Amino acid sequence: MSHYPSSILNLIRNLSRLPGIGEKTAERLAMHILRMPDKDAEKLASSILDLKEKARLCSLCFAMSDTEICNICANPERDPAVLCVVEQPAEMAAVEKSGSFRGLYHILQGVLSPMDGIGPDNIRVRELIERVEHGQIREIVLATSTNVEGEATASYIAERLQKYPVKVTRIASGVPIGGDLKYVDQVTLRRAMETRYTV
Repeated sequence: MSHYPSSILNLIRNLSRLPGIGEKTAERLAMHILRMPDKDAEKLASSILDLKEKARLCSLCFAMSDTEICNICANPERDPAVLCVVEQPAEMAAVEKSGSFRGLYHILQGVLSPMDGIGPDNIRVRELIERVEHGQIREIVLATSTNVEGEATASYIAERLQKYPVKVTRIASGVPIGGDLKYVDQVTLRRAMETRYTV
């Protein structure tokens, strides 16, 4: 790559530090940015600086926000008595896109993983307990992943909430729509059988 001037090499190097961006993709992106009209390049640079300056965690649910309280927590049409507990903002976005939930969220910012040194003090369990103690919450929906860490986190939270007058539910999991049973893993199939319903 020595045939590129230092300005391009510097951009390629910085772009390749982004997750999922290898050197070839970084090179293509750098060439695309180079060919962009100046206004578009300025908008891109400005949006990155704007993100770094304004983005923060919502003080209630810990979602990404540009303000102290995020749009979902500030929406009076949401049901504040039902909290959906998720691992990261990406899971909250997935639930929101489904259009199936009208309550509020609590983002743990991770899951329990003793092998990686992540315990209850490293995720936002304490803040969840405080919301239950000080709020008017009647139901907690545990929507963590169905992998070992997600299940352990859900079990831990359910245990911690036993002494509070709050209903604790877990999202159902099972065979995906359009899934072929012969290709579904054993754990998923067992869960689907355990959570079957009357039709």
